[in-house]
Amino acid sequence: MRCRLTREPIDTASLLAAAPASSDGAVLLFLGVVRDFNEGRAVGHLEYDAYEPMAERLLGEIVGEAMERWDTGMISVTHRVGRLEIGETSVAIVVAAPHRGDAYSASRYVIDEIKKRVPIWKREGYVVGESEWLPGNTPGAFAGTVGDE
Repeated sequence: MRCRLTREPIDTASLLAAAPASSDGAVLLFLGVVRDFNEGRAVGHLEYDAYEPMAERLLGEIVGEAMERWDTGMISVTHRVGRLEIGETSVAIVVAAPHRGDAYSASRYVIDEIKKRVPIWKREGYVVGESEWLPGNTPGAFAGTVGDE
């Protein structure tokens, strides 16, 4: 299990190379990428911020939960922070498992739980020069959990 935040571009080839064991018949790579249009507005870039110690801890907890729930050999999560341009990878999840069903289920669980629980905030920068924090991803959205470290 490897969970980390990074300010550097995500090297998916190295993530995939570290994944399969001889018992894993399925290796799944999920990538979240920055798109150029969201809810009717032209997006120029994204900025991610995080409460890093808590985010990394929660990423590890989520991966641990997925590994207990599904038969997986390995799960890794890498999430970017900082400014990202259109087309850049913001999150990479690699799941290796004996069978594809468990790989798909675990990957879906991990990304859904990241969006619900991990204090990573996304701000869209629009082509017209404005920017805004997206609902559910605003600083303070996790205010009740900060003291739970």
